[in-house]
Amino acid sequence: MEAKTLLQEHIAKTASLTQEEFDYFFSHFKPLSFKKGQTIISEGDKVDCEYFVVSGCLKAFFINDEIKMYILQFAMPTWWTSDYNALYNQTPAQINVDCITDAEVLCLSSSDREKLCAEFHQIEHFFRWRTNKGYIASQKRLLSFMNNNVKTRYEELLALYPQLYNLVPKHLIAAYLGVSRETLSRLHNS
Repeated sequence: MEAKTLLQEHIAKTASLTQEEFDYFFSHFKPLSFKKGQTIISEGDKVDCEYFVVSGCLKAFFINDEIKMYILQFAMPTWWTSDYNALYNQTPAQINVDCITDAEVLCLSSSDREKLCAEFHQIEHFFRWRTNKGYIASQKRLLSFMNNNVKTRYEELLALYPQLYNLVPKHLIAAYLGVSRETLSRLHNS
């Protein structure tokens, strides 16, 4: 699906914009293409954009002092990603974002997002709704980590996003769940 159509359908689920308003909104996005393995945001970078995924799959992750990777998010088509702390607070990035597959994204700068929100109540409504949904998803994931064993977390992940199992390498699913690749293999085979 064409990037503009995909974004328009995504926005229309929450906000009502005329075609003219949407065209103006869309004019603020910059299309970008990335190859599998390519980095979009590295720890320490200045972050001034968030990314709407048109095609492909990205991951947002953190690497601790022991060089262990923790995946915070997989981002598939119609999902948004960035290092939001760095974006909103103008601090150096702590989160890395890179491509699991070749990817097409639309980049929206922080200044353009703020301008659009000030100009259009419906755009502000959309971004508030999206932020709330992201916050709820983060709470659910945190509660699952605190309350559920790894088998239950794995089953929840596959129930919510069945396409991940064939799209994302198993070691990355294991990093998302906070377990080793071997543990993930045992769970999958049980």
